[in-house]
Amino acid sequence: MSKRDYYEVLGVSKDASPEEIKKAYRQKAIQYHPDKNPGDKESEEKFKEAAEAYEVLSNSEKKQRYDQFGHAGMGNGAGGFSGQNMNMDDIFSMFGDIFGGHFGGFGGFGGSSRGRQQRVNRGQNLRVKVKLNLQEIAKGTEKKIKVKKYVACNTCNGTGAKDGSYSTCSTCHGSGQVTRISNTFLGQMQTTSACPTCGGEGKIITNKCTTCYGEGIVQGEEVISLNIPAGVAEGMQLSVSGRGNAARRGGINGDLIVLIEEEEHPELIRDEQDLIYNLFLNFPDLALGTTVEIPTVEGKVKVKIDAGTQSEKILRLRGKGLPDVNGYRKGDILVKVHAWIPTRLTADEKKLLEKLAQSPNFQGSPQTGPNKKDFFEKMKGMFE
Repeated sequence: MSKRDYYEVLGVSKDASPEEIKKAYRQKAIQYHPDKNPGDKESEEKFKEAAEAYEVLSNSEKKQRYDQFGHAGMGNGAGGFSGQNMNMDDIFSMFGDIFGGHFGGFGGFGGSSRGRQQRVNRGQNLRVKVKLNLQEIAKGTEKKIKVKKYVACNTCNGTGAKDGSYSTCSTCHGSGQVTRISNTFLGQMQTTSACPTCGGEGKIITNKCTTCYGEGIVQGEEVISLNIPAGVAEGMQLSVSGRGNAARRGGINGDLIVLIEEEEHPELIRDEQDLIYNLFLNFPDLALGTTVEIPTVEGKVKVKIDAGTQSEKILRLRGKGLPDVNGYRKGDILVKVHAWIPTRLTADEKKLLEKLAQSPNFQGSPQTGPNKKDFFEKMKGMFE
């Protein structure tokens, strides 16, 4: 089962402040606390899930890595949460400072509901694709891309107001919210919603900008520099905070979501951090031994092929593969040896092979006779 997004677990936005994250976790922990839900396994799992989310999002370094790589960046060695095997006492010990050093009782934690806040506009996220070759993936790279997006209006500096003047909304009196009371069969019910007059902003533009017509944003383009870490893979998404579409009237910009596309290498095949190279050799080279050049992401290297090398043997070039995006291991190059059999022979070549076929060293098969042990030893070498 895939993990839920940590922001979704705590019910906060990606740009939530540390105080908001802390408050959200405290509310979740109180809601699913074991003392409040005795014997409820589902509540216990949600309690642990909230603790895991808070442990990452309350740490600036881990939060930055999670924002960029998601759960993929929270693996072992990446400073992620290891709470899957923790008990309740461990969690209480880790986060006891949030609750005054103890969890007993729930007095003083509820507090009053959050005060009314004016609505803050947020720009839409922007998605782009970036194509990388193996060399760029192996070392990491910097890419500059030009993207078309909404940008802040230069005429009004993104405010939407021609002269920068606003007036307080007369409907909500600046609160950005309106409260309605309706009568139901259960009694009176009070509901609060965004003010329809000002759209929840609490203010109204007195004189709209003639360039952006009061929106504060216009169509434009921007050159953005992307730092791509080593070890990324096809389909991975990176997030660049605040580089998406600009928000209306000075709100919070959206994020730029970068989707990684991987160019196919002409000779190497990627298998996670390992690279696979298929080496085809003729019979004389396999029987007599030879030296060949093997491509790597850093250039060609010479590899000695021992005499008597069997087809399908795998040679391992350690540390010549790709780094893990979390930075704690590097893959290998696996050279798969294949016998190349000619499909057309001259008359002289046929006579020579027929003569060789009568030689004692060409009799029998590796599965039987005195060479049986050698065959299994070589098969074992394929997995070394």
